[in-house]
Amino acid sequence: MRDFRRVIIYVILIVAFIATLTPFAWMAISSFKTQENIFTFPPRWIPEDPTVSSYLELFQRMAFPVHLRNSIIVTVSVTILVLFLSSLSGYAFAKLRFPGRQRLFVLFLVTMMVPAQVTTIPVFLLLKRLGLLNNYLGLILPAGASAFGIFLLRQYMQAIPDSLLDAARIDGCSEFRIYRSIVLPLCMPAIAALAIFTFMGTWNDFFWPLIIMTHESMYTLPVALANLNAGQYATKYNLLMAGSVVVTTPVVLLFVFMQRYFIQGIALTGMRS
Repeated sequence: MRDFRRVIIYVILIVAFIATLTPFAWMAISSFKTQENIFTFPPRWIPEDPTVSSYLELFQRMAFPVHLRNSIIVTVSVTILVLFLSSLSGYAFAKLRFPGRQRLFVLFLVTMMVPAQVTTIPVFLLLKRLGLLNNYLGLILPAGASAFGIFLLRQYMQAIPDSLLDAARIDGCSEFRIYRSIVLPLCMPAIAALAIFTFMGTWNDFFWPLIIMTHESMYTLPVALANLNAGQYATKYNLLMAGSVVVTTPVVLLFVFMQRYFIQGIALTGMRS
């Protein structure tokens, strides 16, 4: 009976894997097809005459280095800021004792239930008054504080023995030294998981950069791809497929190289109380 259940689980996982991978495989293959070959029926997985003309046209029709630079600056800055602030806040909620700690933490959790669309207009008006439209800070600062990141790292840090931190305090370490030299190295799996979550979410973000950045020179890659003038009466799907491959490749590579830390961080954090 146990072997039968295991077979059923493997079959379900294989089916889910194929269903998830198929759209991405079709996207990558279609980027090497011509516009006519994409719409051939029955569909052909292997293109008759593979070509890289879609990628060449993509780089010619959009300022790819500029948009890539914008995406890298915003994504890396947001990721670093989220990791720093979330780890500091998580340490405070997990290991420091101060009045109202639990109530403040619950308030942070409540903010996770508020849809981002609710705060879009107030935050936009605030950034407009501060003169941060068409500015990197307009994308970086609102995303720098993450309630989810604080919750994730707080749960992980709670399992660190208080006796270890007390011994460091007896030796004369400051709270920031304890945080930097003891807590952070012990939390690297959870920090890696949060880094992947933040990087992926920021890199693929479309809605907020579309609102904040109105100058084409400040577009990130997803916004630039969506605004690509593919044609007045028809959409050049091979061009869009090539752009989608370019946008998703860094995220896929990041996950491939850091999946061990990602899975370890999520698994260990889930066991924290």
